[in-house]
Amino acid sequence: MGGMTTQQAPAAASSGCSIGVWSEEMVSALAGADEVVPVHLKIDTGMGRFGCAPEDAPKLAKQINESQALRLAGTWTHFASADSDAAMTRRQFDSFTQTIEALGVDPGLRHACNSAGARHFPEYAMDGVRCGIALYGCQWSGNQPALTLRSVITHLKTVNKGDTVGYGATWRAPERSHIATAAIGYADGVFRIRSNRGEVLVRGHRAPLVGTVSMDAITLDVTHIEGVRMGDVVTLIGQDGDQRITAEEVARWSGTISYEVLTSLGRRVELHYKG
Repeated sequence: MGGMTTQQAPAAASSGCSIGVWSEEMVSALAGADEVVPVHLKIDTGMGRFGCAPEDAPKLAKQINESQALRLAGTWTHFASADSDAAMTRRQFDSFTQTIEALGVDPGLRHACNSAGARHFPEYAMDGVRCGIALYGCQWSGNQPALTLRSVITHLKTVNKGDTVGYGATWRAPERSHIATAAIGYADGVFRIRSNRGEVLVRGHRAPLVGTVSMDAITLDVTHIEGVRMGDVVTLIGQDGDQRITAEEVARWSGTISYEVLTSLGRRVELHYKG
């Protein structure tokens, strides 16, 4: 679905995947495959990222349709502002449907809706939708989050009033404090901007991040949480007891969106699937 070069076309053609195309160069590069390659023609109706112009779509569709090595398995577009601009989304959808009617060939699977489109414009679902962030149960209130991010406490110490914690000594203890170190850092997806910002859950209570986020560790003020021990679970996204931290909260503390928070989780984070 994303961009690739013509040099990558042979490997793409042999992958067994359907390939997104929007240029004559890519169509020609894929047409040299030894087996039939299913392709989805991308039409740019206003996103301005990938895709051919609507007026160029019929020529490309004909080129695909006449190729012995290609099969037009689908035709698609992508909404730019389905969560914020209904008028633009309507214009994009109208442009897409009009272009499909002018193709002159079977468009295959027609799809336009991302998560926001599927939620706000179900009447635009056509033959399929491409949900991303919605699969995590994120972005909109009322959804049930599907992802939990946890670490563990690997160190505990007591610091005196006035002592500092972390790189740059950016946090100074306002009183005698108990500090916990958890095994997760910016190499794992906890953005450095989270330094001295936001909270995690420990033993069902919120604990603030204190000090600068390190590559492999964060430090937490657990002074007012009873019984904290080495090995205790630290919940960065998810629920512990009656408390929950959402990806949207983490995004606000990080100055970004929940999707970036979730896709920034590092490769060292172990994945466990349930259900």
